[in-house]
Amino acid sequence: VQLQASGGGLVQAGDSLTLSCAASGRTLSSYAIAWFRQAPGKEREFVAAIIWSGGSTYYANSVTGRFTISRDNAKNTAYLQMNSLKPEDTAVYYCAARSKVVSGAYYDTPSWYGYWGQGTLVTVSS
Repeated sequence: VQLQASGGGLVQAGDSLTLSCAASGRTLSSYAIAWFRQAPGKEREFVAAIIWSGGSTYYANSVTGRFTISRDNAKNTAYLQMNSLKPEDTAVYYCAARSKVVSGAYYDTPSWYGYWGQGTLVTVSS
């Protein structure tokens, strides 16, 4: 499966932004999709994940209550709605996918995912 992340940009603190992760090559019915982010000089960190079948969602503590991950079956696309953005949310955001998912046991671990998109930059100014 190929992943195309988009929707990043420059916003001010408190603004909202929605990222998209469009998948091609496979339908995502048995996949898990996640968003990770990497700020300059920092390691890649988990943001949110969704199990396509059933729709279970998982969030990092730092974004819980502000970010929402969702999916659109018809468009084979996952989204990350980001509200109340903070300067510390500034990073390159990557979407990732894992196939044949039964449960989300390692949803927050980058190595669990076999497919990655190219990343989209989100910059939040104060």
